[in-house]
Amino acid sequence: MGLLVVGSVAFDSVETPFGKAEDALGGSATFFSTSASYFTDVSLVAVVGDDFPEKHINFLKTRKIDLKGLQRTEGKTFRWKGKYGYDLNEAHTLSTELNVFESFKPKIPAEYKDAEVVFLANIDPDLQRDVLGQVKKPKIVAADTMNFWIEGKRDSLIKTLKLVDILLINDSEARQLSGEPNLVKAARKIAAYGPKTIVIKRGEHGVLMFHKESVFSAPAMPLEDVFDPTGAGDTFGGGFMGYLSSVMDWSENNMRKAIIMGSVMASFNVEDFSLNRIKNLEYSEIEARYREFKKLAHFEDI
Repeated sequence: MGLLVVGSVAFDSVETPFGKAEDALGGSATFFSTSASYFTDVSLVAVVGDDFPEKHINFLKTRKIDLKGLQRTEGKTFRWKGKYGYDLNEAHTLSTELNVFESFKPKIPAEYKDAEVVFLANIDPDLQRDVLGQVKKPKIVAADTMNFWIEGKRDSLIKTLKLVDILLINDSEARQLSGEPNLVKAARKIAAYGPKTIVIKRGEHGVLMFHKESVFSAPAMPLEDVFDPTGAGDTFGGGFMGYLSSVMDWSENNMRKAIIMGSVMASFNVEDFSLNRIKNLEYSEIEARYREFKKLAHFEDI
């Protein structure tokens, strides 16, 4: 069994200094599963409304994403509208319409319950634990979260983290969750909640991974064309977890490779709006950019 992801499928309306997109395909689980599908088999659990077009279903199927867990219910699909200034690290939310996502209760199909790798995308921590109660004995569980849950459901989130092996979180959220301004101290405190590995996403400043006693820092790829950072963190997560699912080896070396694979996928994602850049990548492009990342941070011993 490949990789199970539970999260949101949505419509995004985004404006940046370089253009705009209206009602584009988005959502945490969409970006994650599309990215992960380049490395492993992906099963998706999410909810959409009856306004969700068949063309988006067909696209996900072209990526060979299993959609047995995609619920379609009466009502409108989750919508998010946001705007970025020249600081593309910060999104300004203009509106959020949860719609059918507000009453989403994940139902894990029987075929998915033996999943060996589970990724809990950015949803209510109560629901994240509910998902873990429906699967059998996953070998690895990873999760994402956001400031909304840290602020509003902290106790529930801490309960979830006790059941999680890997936490993906951005730098401001890590500081908020831990109460520590220093990211090294923040990671140590978060690890005490349960996760063995803390992956801190830092946007254009790259990624920090705290794995057991080691720290790994990966840069972001310097790019000339950056149009839309929406979904970059989820795309990173898909590359990271997709690679790990493909090798089923959680050694230090493979964790570091997975960080770079995630960074590769995120670097493609920001080059266009929505999923336009990562919809039809050739794997040779992924390999080539992986080598670019290797050169970017390589240096010789003294």
